[in-house]
Amino acid sequence: MRLMRADLPVAEDGTGHFLTVMVAVMVFLAALAMAGTFAVHNVVERWNRDVSGTLTIQVMPTPGPIDESNARTEANVARVLEILRVEPGVLRAEALGEDRLKALMEPWLGSPDMIADLPLPRLIDVTINPKDGPDGGLDLAGLARRLSEMVPGVTVDDHRLWLAKLVDLAQGLASLAWSVLALVTAATSVAVIQVTRSSLATHRPVIEVLHLIGAHDDYIARQFAGRAMVLGLMGGSVGLMLAVPALAGVGYLARDIEGGFVPDISLSVPQWVLLLALPVFSGGVAMLTTRLTVLRALSRML
Repeated sequence: MRLMRADLPVAEDGTGHFLTVMVAVMVFLAALAMAGTFAVHNVVERWNRDVSGTLTIQVMPTPGPIDESNARTEANVARVLEILRVEPGVLRAEALGEDRLKALMEPWLGSPDMIADLPLPRLIDVTINPKDGPDGGLDLAGLARRLSEMVPGVTVDDHRLWLAKLVDLAQGLASLAWSVLALVTAATSVAVIQVTRSSLATHRPVIEVLHLIGAHDDYIARQFAGRAMVLGLMGGSVGLMLAVPALAGVGYLARDIEGGFVPDISLSVPQWVLLLALPVFSGGVAMLTTRLTVLRALSRML
């Protein structure tokens, strides 16, 4: 109740509207930046869990008529599986079935009926023993060389190569998002300082009277700070309410994209808590900035 008591008519000047709009815009931008970073981080973590400790070996189809090509390709797949199953560090090696291959190729080549007569490369999913380290103790370069020498047209795909690039992208986006948040905080602080100075100039006669009757600078600063906190909370809440439907719309559009080009994008409970805390953060920044600005101005006023 002490915060609500005011001897200064700070709620009656028009500077509060400008501050509320500024904070709403800043929180809206901060929420979008943070949510985007969280989503990318979650996708990379999901991919990391899915492909960690795995390899994909591709056996290219042999040339010739489709029936002969398929028979020779199956023989090559069987030879590769024999080599892998006796390789130290390999827990499991399994060739993907024809239906699974067609399902993987469908987003790029069309319906399964259209690719039924195409010579498709065969894929072998390999699981590495995690006890032997991230690469299972395998000499991947040596394994790829031996396989290519024994079975022409074989390639070994190490998922960590492209995953490392995704991790770098996620880290870059995270740095960008935190930079945006820092800029938003700085811009909000500048707006609060300007609004506070304008309000101080408006209420200078009343402040001088309060000083004459014994009011301390801290008491006057609390009134300005309390008003700024309320405006910051209001503006932050409006910005967050605008950001939530925007984020929901982006998630809905991404979910509607067919073919699995965009993975499921969702935020965890702690991440939602951080987003929901943005209005509180904006209110705190506004309150602290206003208090420091008022105390500094009052020390020079009298």
